[in-house]
Amino acid sequence: MAVRDRPAPEAVAVRPLPVVDRFPPVPVLLCGIVSIQFGAALAATLFDDLGPAGTSVLRLGFAAIILVVLWRPRVRGRDPHALRLVAVFGLALGLMNLTFYEALDRIPLGVAVTIEFAGPLGVAVFLSRRRLDLVWAALAAAGIVLLANPFGQSVDTVGLLLILAAAACWAAYILLAQRAGRHFSGSDGVALAMVVAALVPLAPGIAQGGGDLLRPEFLAIGAGIALLSSVIPYSLETEALRRLPAHVFGVLMSLEPAVAAIAGLLVLGQDLVARQVAAIALVVAASVGVSRTATPPPEA
Repeated sequence: MAVRDRPAPEAVAVRPLPVVDRFPPVPVLLCGIVSIQFGAALAATLFDDLGPAGTSVLRLGFAAIILVVLWRPRVRGRDPHALRLVAVFGLALGLMNLTFYEALDRIPLGVAVTIEFAGPLGVAVFLSRRRLDLVWAALAAAGIVLLANPFGQSVDTVGLLLILAAAACWAAYILLAQRAGRHFSGSDGVALAMVVAALVPLAPGIAQGGGDLLRPEFLAIGAGIALLSSVIPYSLETEALRRLPAHVFGVLMSLEPAVAAIAGLLVLGQDLVARQVAAIALVVAASVGVSRTATPPPEA
């Protein structure tokens, strides 16, 4: 799955979208990247009122409703093993979103997204047998250490641990998405996983947000976050993936930390110092390197 807190293109059979199909795939994908990062920035504006977990409840809850209405996934008659798999898939998705939002409450958006990229980069390097990927892994690790800044004014410790947990969930999520794609056609697996994911932050979300979760203005913003963070990027990314080579798709997705930093600056007023900008550049370079030098899968 590409970032983070939305469905992964790897989890579904990609279908053409008649409206989006009229536009070139690169701008389509870039719009998806901008959508998800500005959706995360918008989510952070609710933290003071609802808390990160409360915001996660609205974001995942509305995303689940929208995806179920759109795809109407079938549960009856499914293989129990497939249902257990999609439940674990949803658990990883829910934990990824919850820990990401909790981390975002403590550290800047650009920093959070950059460190979270350790998840997919780790999967790529772990599954690779090429020595060159160890160079990209070292480059990414250097960027993350530079962000943590252990010898100076470091990133909030709790925030750092939470975003590393989100990265681990993202890694698990990628692997689970690939397996789920073998059992579910279309978007059924993602829709069912999102229902499970929406249950993960429910208890802490109610504790943090309470009755404010039902206020109309917060419900409206929550629906907007679900659209920006799930439905729109999911649709645009799957359409782009249908028409782009995998390595080009990966390179463009590597721009997410930089876009996140811009969203954090414009929406949340989060300035980054030169050290943080350099660290983000290192991780972006590592992600681009892994994507461009990845060995293509064998032809069927």
